[in-house]
Amino acid sequence: MTLLFDRFDSPIGVLTIAGDERGLSHVLFPENRHPARGRDDWHYAPDALPEAREQLLQFLHGERSSFDLVLAPRGTPFQLRVWQALALIPFGQTWSYLQLAQHLGQPSATRAVGAANGRNPLPIILPCHRVIGSNGALTGYAMRGWKHQELCLEKAPSC
Repeated sequence: MTLLFDRFDSPIGVLTIAGDERGLSHVLFPENRHPARGRDDWHYAPDALPEAREQLLQFLHGERSSFDLVLAPRGTPFQLRVWQALALIPFGQTWSYLQLAQHLGQPSATRAVGAANGRNPLPIILPCHRVIGSNGALTGYAMRGWKHQELCLEKAPSC
């Protein structure tokens, strides 16, 4: 299936969002560490995903604390489990990689959880920024400055 994408300015820089009739599948930062597969086949469609754009901007401006979007991330079964668990971390709170692994019933899988977290195709919406090191350090995130900024916006204890 061909994905449609839009690009727009936000408080944290230009964001790219992509999806199809199944739902939103990608939120990309300008500095993404991992390229989105098949991106060369995406079709630019300004305002193709207006609800996603609006909700992301509201969240980044502190006007929203959750999302009401149909999501369609693509990943391995394990990645999908990790990403679903991210959605359970409450606004303004953080979990460690260990807590996330324990929630999945795999307490020895912290590295695998960290790797899946780092491949999250829907950052912000599936809040990988709320996952921190066991010592409270803001680890494992490509945009650490943004992670700190976002946790402060949420008034999280790690701020």
